[in-house]
Amino acid sequence: MNHYEAVFILNPVLSDKQIEEAVKKYVSFLKSTNSKLNHKEDWGLKKLSYPIQNKNSGFYHLLQFESDPEVINSLEIEFRRDERVMRFLTVKLDIHALEWADKRKKRNLSKVKA
Repeated sequence: MNHYEAVFILNPVLSDKQIEEAVKKYVSFLKSTNSKLNHKEDWGLKKLSYPIQNKNSGFYHLLQFESDPEVINSLEIEFRRDERVMRFLTVKLDIHALEWADKRKKRNLSKVKA
């Protein structure tokens, strides 16, 4: 199993409940494919560098998980089918990226506790 990160941008007109449902959909999809979800982050509403679908902002979410390579294609098909997702990017993590992701996770957890 390989380590991956998936970042996706959700439409800014969605309600909090709709955003939560969308994230739960992808988390449950990963669990149903025997993938291990290591970490998830909600980056909130961010301004986009350029308009996407005539929108200037979007809700960013990150999922860090371990999975078989065959699952990635299915996950990206699910992203494409969902009209709530404006953009997505899935990246395979190497050793250096894993170390950096762990540092980021620890830094974010320390901010939450403070």
